[in-house]
Amino acid sequence: MACDSHNSSRQKGIRAMQASHAPAAVSASFDDPNLISCAGLEPVMALAEACGLAGLVAGKLSVPSPNARLKVPALVAGMVAGADSIDDMDLLRHGGRHRVFDEVRAPSTLGTFVRAFTFGHVRQLDAVAASLLVELAQRTPLLSAADQIAFVDIDDTIRGTHGYTKQGAGYGYSKVKGLNALIATASTPAAAPVIIASRLRRGSTNSARGAARMVADALATAARAGAGGLVILRADSAYYNHDVIGAAIRAGARFSVTARMDAAVRRVIAAIAEDGWTPIHYPNAVWDEDEGRLISDAEVAEIPFTAFTSRRKGEHIDGRLIVRRVKRLNPASVPADQQALFGTYRHHAVFTDSPMSMLDAEADHRQHAVIEQVNADLKSGALAHLPSSSFAANSAWLVLATIAFWREDWQQLFDVLHRPPRAA
Repeated sequence: MACDSHNSSRQKGIRAMQASHAPAAVSASFDDPNLISCAGLEPVMALAEACGLAGLVAGKLSVPSPNARLKVPALVAGMVAGADSIDDMDLLRHGGRHRVFDEVRAPSTLGTFVRAFTFGHVRQLDAVAASLLVELAQRTPLLSAADQIAFVDIDDTIRGTHGYTKQGAGYGYSKVKGLNALIATASTPAAAPVIIASRLRRGSTNSARGAARMVADALATAARAGAGGLVILRADSAYYNHDVIGAAIRAGARFSVTARMDAAVRRVIAAIAEDGWTPIHYPNAVWDEDEGRLISDAEVAEIPFTAFTSRRKGEHIDGRLIVRRVKRLNPASVPADQQALFGTYRHHAVFTDSPMSMLDAEADHRQHAVIEQVNADLKSGALAHLPSSSFAANSAWLVLATIAFWREDWQQLFDVLHRPPRAA
């Protein structure tokens, strides 16, 4: 709705319309005592209760604040319902929600609770999240077919912050001031990704810092959640290092990691015979980050490769390089000291010990990009803000956000569990 304004103007025969000058004087609230604004919240939290969320909090979390077993589920419920800040938690008290949920705490109380966390308490909350995921996977088809094959993906993302009081905020690789969230997901060909581990880090941190420990924790949780078959760790070149890949090997997983184009990798690629390349056509064009364009055709080859040979011999890691090459659009832009091969083609190498065939392994590695959508969805939801100046409080908020991120899975799984049986 718009109203005429006394200072309306005319330009080229079109009359300008001006909205109210005082939007702050208008407010809306959901206050019908007989309705709730998020009907799907009740079955989601019923399933969380059935999986023992409150009991896990009571048994594992020692944060010095009373009734943590009530406050953690309340924060998760608020995030599931759309809250992305402490003040938004007031939506738990709107309308007729008091008839569905009791003992709901005020936003100020929940904010005080989150600010009571220390680093040790955040690690305890990590354990709660991991155990809850395991309980959910045991009760529902959360990771269907994980006993055959599962993928664990790891990546980090920057959550931008504003102001000068956020502990740990800084400028990282994205040149955006913020905090760095390291995320690990698990998925299968039959199941969408779920977040199985998370860490909040300083904004200026290196992507791979602490990643080896994260990989070990994520693979342990995946195994507890039913990933008992082939498990493949996928990561981009930021995680191409001995510690990360070694952590996957020690956990009994395979690895598929984008290799950095260092001198050793370039030498091996140059040794691939010209008749060793296999043409490949992508039915759905693939986005090429280096070229900044979609590509539909490429060539793929593989060659044995031993990585990290600068370390002592017992720490060398054997595998193979699966290399995709695409013709450059502008070979003249290549630096003069590059070999002719690398001036004509742009190469993308993956270091892997996957038992899959070359083309299947190359295609599966490209599916690592699914974690980018997880990061985007997380930052569009509960992680839209990091609500506190305390680093530990924001770390706890991230863990709670990862639990709430399962909301679609919670709802779908609840529906599966309560679906009426088919008629004979």
